[in-house]
Amino acid sequence: MQHLCRSLRADRAPLGLVPTMGALHAGHLSLVRRAKSECASVAATIFVNPLQFGPNEDLAKYPRTFDEDCRQLAAAGVDLLFAPTPAEMYPSGAATTISIIGIGDRLDGASRPGHFTGVATVVAKLFHIAAPHRAYFGQKDAAQLAVLRQMTRDLNFDLEIIGCPIVRDADGLALSSRNKYLSDSERIEALALSRALQRIEQAIAHGERQSDRLIQQALPELTNVKLDYLATVDAQTLLPVTTVEPGTLIAVAAWVGQTRLIDNLLAD
Repeated sequence: MQHLCRSLRADRAPLGLVPTMGALHAGHLSLVRRAKSECASVAATIFVNPLQFGPNEDLAKYPRTFDEDCRQLAAAGVDLLFAPTPAEMYPSGAATTISIIGIGDRLDGASRPGHFTGVATVVAKLFHIAAPHRAYFGQKDAAQLAVLRQMTRDLNFDLEIIGCPIVRDADGLALSSRNKYLSDSERIEALALSRALQRIEQAIAHGERQSDRLIQQALPELTNVKLDYLATVDAQTLLPVTTVEPGTLIAVAAWVGQTRLIDNLLAD
């Protein structure tokens, strides 16, 4: 992979990287399209990273659709696919991880201890392996995006992190590989997340800027799901804010049945 990526970067032709865990959907393919529009070559990765799953999380049942993923990536024009095994990424004796102190313990990092250490470690390894000029991630994973931007600055990676808009189904549900877990009734219940965010967006449009009032207006939409968090935070630091300004991140996470889903918006 390193040798092939060096070839793709010849003459400083921009190389884009789209890291994924597979089970691809239209959101992933939108990252590929963005990368294709901005880079001479695009590499994608498929790796279900065991380091970012907790002991009671869904590593074993995480959807794996490798053959179909390969077909979709080829049709989208990806030049190179890297799909290593866990043993290749974490050989026996590997002892190094990357923890992003502070920001890595906020939002999903608070709910899933150690999650962002796993994310940062695998993404840093992918950055070293591919050495892309740009790397593309979805805005749906807003906390992950903030953590990876912090890591990129702190470790002086010579690349640009590109955040791409959330892709939704027609009914407003944010696309996620974990949506495959949802029953028909749970999928209807899952729309509570986007409805809660819509309530906040409407309230902001009508002039409300106080975080606590915005959250109170949205909570009635979430009574039929198990709420993890609904928060207004600085999009770069993930620290809570009391007043919503343009660019503030409003993020929600909730359990729908046995499935944990996330969604968010950036305030206007």
